[in-house]
Amino acid sequence: MRTTAVAHPNIALLKYWGKQDAPGNLPATPSLSITLDSLTTTTTVAEADSDQFRLNGQVAADAKVLRTLANWRRDHPIPPLAISSRNNFPTAAGLASSASGFAALATAVDAHCGLGLTKAERSELARRGSASAARSIHGGFVTLAGPDWRAAQLLPGAAWPLRVVVAIAATGPKAVPSTEGMERSRTTSPHFDAWVASAAPDFAAMKQAVSTRDFAALADLAEASCLQMHALMFSSRPPLLYWTGATVECLRTIRELRAEGCQVFATVDAGPQVKAVCEPRDAERVEAALRRIGGVAETLQAGLGPGATASIQRAISANACCSLHS
Repeated sequence: MRTTAVAHPNIALLKYWGKQDAPGNLPATPSLSITLDSLTTTTTVAEADSDQFRLNGQVAADAKVLRTLANWRRDHPIPPLAISSRNNFPTAAGLASSASGFAALATAVDAHCGLGLTKAERSELARRGSASAARSIHGGFVTLAGPDWRAAQLLPGAAWPLRVVVAIAATGPKAVPSTEGMERSRTTSPHFDAWVASAAPDFAAMKQAVSTRDFAALADLAEASCLQMHALMFSSRPPLLYWTGATVECLRTIRELRAEGCQVFATVDAGPQVKAVCEPRDAERVEAALRRIGGVAETLQAGLGPGATASIQRAISANACCSLHS
């Protein structure tokens, strides 16, 4: 029996950067994201003699995946697994591949092992691997906040069908992984405490902006959150410099487009890629402008997508066990 799950990366509009100094892989701040539809992680699991992991067709010795499986096994009966995962977008390059990856893995394991988890419980399981993965369990606009730190859908994507244009400024893995970078910022930036203190009022304001479909308010809050997060990175020691020249030029171009009447704003995660969030009528104009920028390798366009899903494929044999879960 094999189980395949599909999950989508999410892009945080209200960012989190930094974890609590406590067990459970808990974020230091609440966040609010959108799940993308055309970017996917497809993960297949099957029982094996020992844990095996392949990423994009290559055998990978991923310590984080192995640690996460060991963590899950403390609470759930999960056998050794052969895991194969593939992304249709650049991996570990600032496009939330860890979020979709652990959301797909949690969803596949839940279905394969018959754990019977609710979406909230599956979100909590995914969060242990990657905090942002908790949000990719859900589609549309998604929140992640205490006290339980299980993600929840705030608004379905169809209720406010924004578009996202992604400008790829570099395709390779980033030099400093997010987990390492977050800890560096938490322990060395003089601005970390101020970043945490500002999160609660910004979270409340952004939830209100999404609930009322207030694009201007959402744009102001999202860009402020993005730039504050990168200021925190810049002030870390040594500084975390994920941007390229193309990143800066994309940000400048998006601000010019908004000044010219486009409903668009920018956000950037831990990497050089720029995401331009816009109303559907402006998507082609935004993509054309970003594609012309030197240093942009390619552009991608996505809508707001669904949460993670799984399907089970059974081998047909005379000895097939009738007690397999579906």
